[in-house]
Amino acid sequence: MSTSLEMKKIQKFYGSLQVVRDFDLYVKPGEFLTFLGPSGSGKTTALKMIAGFEAPSGGDMLLGSRSIVDVPPYERGIGMVFQNYALFPHMTVAENVAFPLTVRKAVRSEIETKVLRALQLVKMADYRDRYPSQLSGGQQQRIALARAIVFDPSLLLMDEPLGALDRNLREHMKIEIMRIQKELNITVIFVTHDQDEALVMSDRIAVINEGRIVQVADSKNLYNSPQDRFVASFVGESNLLPCRVNRIENGTGDVTIAGSSTGVARVSGQSHGETGWLFIRPEHIDISPRGATPSAQNVLDGVVEEALFLGEMTRYTVRCGDHTVTVKQQNRGQSQFVGKAPVSVSWSADRCTVLN
Repeated sequence: MSTSLEMKKIQKFYGSLQVVRDFDLYVKPGEFLTFLGPSGSGKTTALKMIAGFEAPSGGDMLLGSRSIVDVPPYERGIGMVFQNYALFPHMTVAENVAFPLTVRKAVRSEIETKVLRALQLVKMADYRDRYPSQLSGGQQQRIALARAIVFDPSLLLMDEPLGALDRNLREHMKIEIMRIQKELNITVIFVTHDQDEALVMSDRIAVINEGRIVQVADSKNLYNSPQDRFVASFVGESNLLPCRVNRIENGTGDVTIAGSSTGVARVSGQSHGETGWLFIRPEHIDISPRGATPSAQNVLDGVVEEALFLGEMTRYTVRCGDHTVTVKQQNRGQSQFVGKAPVSVSWSADRCTVLN
């Protein structure tokens, strides 16, 4: 059975250095939640505190209805998959997977049944008699996952488990982990700095920066409605142009963009006269010959600095005065532009937001 996890004002200090600040988070039973953030943001430290490998400096953690702050790791019933797999080289695959059951003094028949079930779940039953050195990186990762779920944990923690795999194998393992999580209906907390992993795999994502949870949302809302400049720049590719809010009506403001052009954008709590950053995704911007967008709500004139053909789309870098704008355009019969071509970039008000 999956269970919930609640973190209440969790903090962590190393001496005078605070690496986790007031984590308040509720993870629902059966949810796949990802801690996403840059290196050094505190996400792995938070995971270690949930596992019991680090003690919080303040706050409380509830697994279901039980506080686990003072419970040792082996009594929490939490599975863990590490980035380096941490398999025992002198043990066979079956012995590695059986280890959590062995230390819990399970009977032999139960161990054999559960090990076989776990290996079948990760599609590695035919490798039970091999040693870790005889396995590829992807196969070792599957064994590490089987070992973490063999004792039916209510919560599974995964710390950058795909980081050591090549791109193709990483894509395959994303799907496999999602399949296993749904099949077991297990609560998962997954740590990564890779935004693509987070967006594809997660029910919700907790973005962490400098020890704080900045925003928690599902993938679509996080991508389309970031709460601040950090989230906008860290999750996906974005354009952030300096702007000033001139007039506000019904959540939309007239804005001055990059000190010169006027436009219209959604606001997110700004007041009249306040400055901020106009956020717009590259794929939400149209590019056209200079002067061909007279009716657009937001228009900047510029010159193409770079045009990169990416197969299904072209990525343009357009110089607009002192700023550059990135545009991604699908290659489906639209006009193509080369370097130094005079162009206009444009977008609608409902595609852009003023952020602080």
